Amino acid sequence: MSQLTWLHPQSLDFPSPEQALDDPNGLLAMGGDLSPARLEKAYRQGIFPWYQEGQPLLWWSPDPRTVLFPEDLHLSRSMRKFLGRTRFRVTFDQDFPAVIAACAEPRDYTDATWITRDMQDAYCQLHLLGMAHSVEVWDGSQLVGGLYGVALGRVFFGESMFSRRDNASKTAFVELVRRLQASGFDMIDCQMPTDHLFSLGAQAMSRDEFQRRLKAACDGKVADHWQQSD
Repeated sequence: MSQLTWLHPQSLDFPSPEQALDDPNGLLAMGGDLSPARLEKAYRQGIFPWYQEGQPLLWWSPDPRTVLFPEDLHLSRSMRKFLGRTRFRVTFDQDFPAVIAACAEPRDYTDATWITRDMQDAYCQLHLLGMAHSVEVWDGSQLVGGLYGVALGRVFFGESMFSRRDNASKTAFVELVRRLQASGFDMIDCQMPTDHLFSLGAQAMSRDEFQRRLKAACDGKVADHWQQSD
């Protein structure tokens, strides 16, 4: 039976993702910190942090993994029509702190959030280092939707999205996928499964296959298009 590993503050080493628990699915380790070096090493191994206020820092590597290949993006007819007539404006990396703060706001179904203040600070630091990126959706001067995640090589690790208008987060995701495809990205890590993601073309992938693809993709090179805005 697998046991959780407590991460030592002075070591960046993680246990193998194969040691993750089956229940809850993917829970691998506890502790450590959210330093840029640890976060980068975690993502390169297919590990990500996810915990709520009051919990210890928890690290995950679920099996199966939800991924989307940019070329597999599926848009419904109604979404295509919406994108053809929307007045929304989309930008990239124009207001990362506002996007992650909006993603941390309470949702209709819960007041809890896993995007703690420490988490926000850590990813804002990753953004300043060029590893974390945001997509902003604007209605006039108002930020109405967006998402953020981490880019390493040819992989984008999606973290969270928010929407204050109908289809705003979908618009952010579609424009992200289009930008990633144009830049030569191999895949988007969506982490956990949702019907919404599967409707957009995501698929379940075994952890073993995900790990096999990950190293080469993380070490790959892509064009830097993050500062371009529509």
